[in-house]
Amino acid sequence: MIVALIIACEIGFWVILAGGLALRYLARMPRAGVAVLLCEPLLEVVLLVATAIDLRNGAEPDWMHGLAAVYIGFTAAYGHYLIRWADGHFAHRFAGGPPPVKPPRYGMARAVHEWKMSARAIGAAAIAAGLLQAAIWYVGADGSTTSLVAWQQRMGFVVVIALIIAASYTIWPKQAPAEVVSTPGREEARGVAGNDRERLGR
Repeated sequence: MIVALIIACEIGFWVILAGGLALRYLARMPRAGVAVLLCEPLLEVVLLVATAIDLRNGAEPDWMHGLAAVYIGFTAAYGHYLIRWADGHFAHRFAGGPPPVKPPRYGMARAVHEWKMSARAIGAAAIAAGLLQAAIWYVGADGSTTSLVAWQQRMGFVVVIALIIAASYTIWPKQAPAEVVSTPGREEARGVAGNDRERLGR
C-alpha cells in the first residue's frame, strides 16, 4: 500500500503542477492557479499520515516505510525548485515570458550553482533522516528498525556525494572553451591590402 501511495503522490504532484500552471497562464486565472499549486504539500502530509497509521497498526518497519520518508524529504527540498522551473518554461511558452535563465556552465559561477544544488540534496537527506529517526522512536525498542537505520545510512552517502560534487567544481572549475578568431581585424586587413598594392605598383 505504501509503494502505491508513493506512486500516486508522484503522479499527483505533476497533475497538480500542470493544472495549476494551466489555470495561471492558459485560463488567465492566476489566483486559482496559485491556490492549486499550494495544494501540493498536502500530498506529502497524506503520505506521512498514512505511513504513521500503518506503523501504528502494527506493520513491521521495512524498506517501504523508509522510502516514504526519503520521498517526502526530497519532495520537500526540491518541490519549490521544480515548480519555479516549470513556471518559467510555461510562462515563456504560453504567456510570452522571457526565456528561462539557464544555469551557468563555467567557472566559479558554475561552482556556486553546484553548491546550491548540493545544499538542496543535503537538506532533502536531512529531512528524510529526521523522519526516519522519528519513525525509529515511534516504533520503539520492541520493533525491528534495521531497514530504517539502513535508509539513514544511505542519506549519509547522499550528503557525502553532494559535497564531493560541489567541491570538485570549486577545486577544478570547468573552463569555457577558448574562442578562435578566424577573421583578421579591420586594421590588419587594411595593412595587408596596402602591401599588396605596393607589390603590384599601384
